[in-house]
Amino acid sequence: MSFFDKVKNAALNQFIEVIEWLDDSQDTILYRFPVAGQEIKNGAQLIVRESQTAVFVFEGQVADVFTPGRYTIDGGNTPILSKLGAWKHGFNSPFKSEVYFVNTKQFTDMKWGTSNPIMLRDNDFGIVRLRAFGAYSLRVADPSGFIREVAGTNAHFQTEDIDAQLKRAIVTEFSDAIGEMKIPALDLAAQYKELGEAIRAKINEDFRGYGLEVTKFYVENISLPPEVEAALDKRSSMGALGDANRYMQFQAADALRDAAKNEGGGAGLGAGLGAGFAVGGQMANAFGGMNQGQQGGQGGDQQNAQTVACPSCGKQNAAGVKFCSDCGGKMEAAKVPCMKCGAELREGAKFCSECGASQEKAKCSNCQTELAPGAKFCPECGTKTEAES
Repeated sequence: MSFFDKVKNAALNQFIEVIEWLDDSQDTILYRFPVAGQEIKNGAQLIVRESQTAVFVFEGQVADVFTPGRYTIDGGNTPILSKLGAWKHGFNSPFKSEVYFVNTKQFTDMKWGTSNPIMLRDNDFGIVRLRAFGAYSLRVADPSGFIREVAGTNAHFQTEDIDAQLKRAIVTEFSDAIGEMKIPALDLAAQYKELGEAIRAKINEDFRGYGLEVTKFYVENISLPPEVEAALDKRSSMGALGDANRYMQFQAADALRDAAKNEGGGAGLGAGLGAGFAVGGQMANAFGGMNQGQQGGQGGDQQNAQTVACPSCGKQNAAGVKFCSDCGGKMEAAKVPCMKCGAELREGAKFCSECGASQEKAKCSNCQTELAPGAKFCPECGTKTEAES
């Protein structure tokens, strides 16, 4: 072989290329292969991997689409290119073409959310403002359509380049779907899956024109304004309260716990218990009156009318409470026996309610020491008592 033949063969061999794309990113949708001078020689090798599609664009038109596999670029493998005149200079001459690799895998965990609240009419709350967010999965369903409608001549197209446009379309379709379905706000949580499927179908009607398809659509949360949620929490608390007597027990338990944490020991225990039972008593009266009023009975009104005076301050309290709502004192005074007949009397009573005997203890006439009932001599000075003298 002559020297000139070797040079000729070397010149021909340097144009044989391997056209392939190894994706080292997680968010690239489209990549344009950097062909030097946009010229491809006959015999170039094209390798298209799984989840890829190679698109040849010749003179501004989509010429051919290659699915996964290995190809040798010649007239037999590129009939469309032949029809467009790509090989008019013969198979040994280069032709100008652009090669785009389109990533057809699913792009998962793409986020969406409402930047502003959505105004809706609800049967329970009237007009409400809702916010929502979630995620979706996307893939290129039509590579040719995607290049024509979205990517254009971009050499490198990523998900973030179309993310904002997709989010706007999603929020629009979400607002439309949630308005048409007329699901009450309190029942939305039970309809997330159905709502997601309905929105996905609507979104794909729009995305089909971009050559894209949403494969999964998830509604993660739909929330009401904070003030409405606070009102719902109060309403739930009232429903969870149920039995007013149990609420009284709960208040008393809280008072005991707070008193145990107090550094002063049990000094505040009585007041804490009194306050707890007082609030509990008032709640019991309020709920009892409401329940009896709804039933239309008169027995509840009679029961609520029964009050007992506090033995310490005289404040009227509901019957059955153990501590005064005004001073925190015990409503049930301690019992002491009558000094004469032994009948149980309220502590501090001056006369026996059974025999009428005075309950004031006798005192020594000499030293004023209190004398036990029936004592004949003073235990301090020995003076005889008046009863003895």
